[in-house]
Amino acid sequence: MTRSEKIAADRGKLTGRKVALIFGGFFAVVITVNVILMVNAIDTFSGLVVPNSYVASQDFDRNRKAQEALGWDVSVQYRDGAVYLGLQDARKNTVRPKTLDVVVGRPTTESQDRSLDLMETPEGYAAALSLEPGNWRVDIRAEAADGTAFVQYHSLFVSAGGS
Repeated sequence: MTRSEKIAADRGKLTGRKVALIFGGFFAVVITVNVILMVNAIDTFSGLVVPNSYVASQDFDRNRKAQEALGWDVSVQYRDGAVYLGLQDARKNTVRPKTLDVVVGRPTTESQDRSLDLMETPEGYAAALSLEPGNWRVDIRAEAADGTAFVQYHSLFVSAGGS
């Protein structure tokens, strides 16, 4: 058998060298994809919720107790191209806070955050807003008539049908 015949015969065989190259190539692809995903995750969400968690923790329990004493119950819904926000007190009366700021955005990035232009309704508040399907975060910041701060975060899932 000549050398060229031997090379032609070995072309279809799975040798140790080929297995090592396939194995190495597989791990190179996996590691490359993981690095790309990790870099994109870090670029889109720093994970920072407050600038200094120690300072924020100093007032956390006091603020939480004051907010719980308000007895407010919040409901958030999305239907017919609008976000509906219901605020009720312990007696199920609609609450009209002194200030109210609502921001809707994706849970892992701030790039799609939108502050809502709320209109009063008999049940609470509503804002026209077109949301694409998926998970959304609703950040609610209000101030009661007595000056008590009220902060809550709600998750909202919009199905492909838009409700």
